[in-house]
Amino acid sequence: MSQAQEKHLKDYAKPAFTITHVDLNVILDGKNTKVTTTSKVIRNGEHQHELVLDGEQISLGSVKLNGSSADYRQHDNQLFITTELNEFELEVVSLLDPEANSSLEGLYMSDGAYCTQCEAEGFRRITYFLDRPDVLAIYTVRIEADKAAFPFLLSNGNLIDKGEMPRSGRHFVKWHDPFPKPSYLFALVAGDFDLLNDSFTTQSGREVKLQVFVDKGNLHKADHAMASLKKSMKWDETRFGLEYDLDIYMIVAVDFFNMGAMENKGLNVFNTKYVLADKASATDDDYHGIESVVGHEYFHNWTGNRVTCRDWFQLSLKEGLTVFRDQEFSSDVGSRAVNRIQAIRVMKNQQFAEDAGPMSHPIRPESVIEMNNFYTVTVYDKGAEVIRMMHTILGEEGFQAGMKCYFERHDGQAVTCDDFVNSMQDASGKDLTLFRRWYSQAGTPVVTVTDKYDADKGEYHLTVSQQVVSKGVKGQTLHIPFSLELLDNAGESIINKVLDVTKASQTFVFDGLSSAPTASLLQDFSAPVKLVYDFSIDQLVHLMRHASSEVARWEASVQLISQTIWHNIAQLQQQQVMTVDSRVIEAFRGIILDVNLDQALVAEILSIPSASALIEQVDSVDLDALAKAREFVVEELASACEDELLARYRELSTLDAAGARAFKNIALSLLCQVSDVHESVVEKQYYNAQNMTDCLGALKAATSAQLTCLPALLSDFESKWHSTPLVMDKWLTLQALINTDDVIEQIKQLTKHNSFSFSNPNRVRSLIGAFASANTYQFHRADGEGYRYLTQILIKLNKSNPQVASRMITPLIQFAKFDDSRQQLMKQCLQELKNLPDLSKDLYEKVTKSLAE
Repeated sequence: MSQAQEKHLKDYAKPAFTITHVDLNVILDGKNTKVTTTSKVIRNGEHQHELVLDGEQISLGSVKLNGSSADYRQHDNQLFITTELNEFELEVVSLLDPEANSSLEGLYMSDGAYCTQCEAEGFRRITYFLDRPDVLAIYTVRIEADKAAFPFLLSNGNLIDKGEMPRSGRHFVKWHDPFPKPSYLFALVAGDFDLLNDSFTTQSGREVKLQVFVDKGNLHKADHAMASLKKSMKWDETRFGLEYDLDIYMIVAVDFFNMGAMENKGLNVFNTKYVLADKASATDDDYHGIESVVGHEYFHNWTGNRVTCRDWFQLSLKEGLTVFRDQEFSSDVGSRAVNRIQAIRVMKNQQFAEDAGPMSHPIRPESVIEMNNFYTVTVYDKGAEVIRMMHTILGEEGFQAGMKCYFERHDGQAVTCDDFVNSMQDASGKDLTLFRRWYSQAGTPVVTVTDKYDADKGEYHLTVSQQVVSKGVKGQTLHIPFSLELLDNAGESIINKVLDVTKASQTFVFDGLSSAPTASLLQDFSAPVKLVYDFSIDQLVHLMRHASSEVARWEASVQLISQTIWHNIAQLQQQQVMTVDSRVIEAFRGIILDVNLDQALVAEILSIPSASALIEQVDSVDLDALAKAREFVVEELASACEDELLARYRELSTLDAAGARAFKNIALSLLCQVSDVHESVVEKQYYNAQNMTDCLGALKAATSAQLTCLPALLSDFESKWHSTPLVMDKWLTLQALINTDDVIEQIKQLTKHNSFSFSNPNRVRSLIGAFASANTYQFHRADGEGYRYLTQILIKLNKSNPQVASRMITPLIQFAKFDDSRQQLMKQCLQELKNLPDLSKDLYEKVTKSLAE
């Protein structure tokens, strides 16, 4: 593909021109939408280069320079303008057809409303422009549209003018954003919505108008999003001292959206999934997700908007930092342990897989073909872990001093990851030279720990060795904050501290110990590394009971159950009888019966690692043996603890709290693995459910155990919720995860259902994305039918929405851990994609890198 040019960080150069002010006049008129862009352009430095503007899938109307026709040419999605002037006014008229824009980038239609998505490079689909993050301009935007169809016309900043055009039935508004911003933060929304109004008084006494716009009929589902916004604004003032800066803050929920949400200055565009909620239609997890994402996008106002990225290779500058901030927000207002566990799961189950696969890259990548492929768990979640390590090393006070320095130096600028680390280093006085390697080094470090106890000296020796290898290349030594707790035989904490691991191998000596301690290693996942240590069953049971960190107790439970499953896989392969050690059963029974434990934490501990999570623990997997061994262990645990699970289920059913519901629904799911006798309990919970969490909990239990009542429950659910798209997404996902040989045929039928649409990313992700990413055994069927079906879908999406296709291909390119036969089938599918004559850049990059492995 001639268009698939690889871009490199090392080739970054400042723009030859910059734009300081932009006036946009957008006349919304269906297929004949007209955008007039008037920009103040300034030449950067002494040179005679042409002004080169980016533009895709738009028609050029005219180009004027200082009011006169300009000398220009077009070539390969770029507009070249020749001029010797150092400063000038440039007017570009572009013609668009938003109705035909199925990519959902640039300006498009979402269920009757105009909407934009400009990150990363969508603004060039609205007008020819210097569409790069290091060009910051002050925007004034005039929007004109039919008033009856589009009563709300929204853009960034503050509203400064509005008026009627009575003879035409049209009206206009004018918005002005006083803060310079890159084009990717531009937003426009026009439509007819229900509106929730509120306000927030900042710490300096300014009153900010808050507005949440939702589709007609959904106003009662906007309250939680508004409450989350106000909570976020208060938290950012309290924890970081950061105050909102405009007179108004708006959130608009749209159903057709490629991402979760977008932090456009003052006008956040959200996927409806992360706005709409009431107890009847949304689960406890949905409520938490809304709070987290609303917080994330609001926090971007400072970490992303006021200070933004110099180039897209620096994406983790804003995303890693803001993910860390939203994780801290969720932890401060909710359960810190449960939020940390959820973040660790993402790292171990998804990011480690990305690190080990063909798309492995550092959190600050060196090269890329398609910018949309930068939006990865490495950039976001590993990026957040790198920020978290910095916070661990510097402490809260040192970290906050670094943040203050960062904003004082760089407010209103487009900067780099190095600028952020420099601020942290200079403000704290801590040398971060070695730590910087986390930004440029790909791969997951492996930290191997060995220990010994010298009874004569009362000394405990702990040796920590590190190594990182990415794509066969050995990496450099990193600075790893290694959190450690030592417990004595009675479960009392002897030592609890963070070790600075800065060498390839280091030995730490602890003296004055009367007996060999049990070590809780890498507590709270203090660094994004793979830990190798030969834990015994007794050590893990001891940690489950006594570790002072709740996260460490959960980590021990995961290790214990994983060891048991891998032991039974070995038993199967040696044609020996599978068993579960009684100590393992007693450990989990103790967790179930411990009334002092946080119920949400118990639910996490009882959530047996999924097949995909287990696969990430090893270099290669016998998938058939894994399926049998995991099922056996789950059934053994559930059977042995059946009475205790049933008793706790009944007790928890009387409580109205998210933690109690989480524990109760995990217990129900485990009970259904034991016997069909619990089917009546599932039916009772489903039909008596007072909230979506319990309703869906019953359905999930019926699905995983394939109970005979499942078809009736699914039918009833459909009849109740067929007109509520977000709830039907849950219905689609449930059926995508059924582990039966006919599931692919069932999915094909569901793509014809009224609730499904290939043009809506939420529907596609809920059905086909869920199947490929979470129905491990059926997607990886030995006959390759799962691979072939996903490939057919990717071919279809390649033409309509390549961004969604690129994100859904992930399970197909992570083939290295599977047997030769499955690998060959997956590569055949990738080759079929590579041979497409119109393969998008989004897919091309991932397909070619995968086949090169």
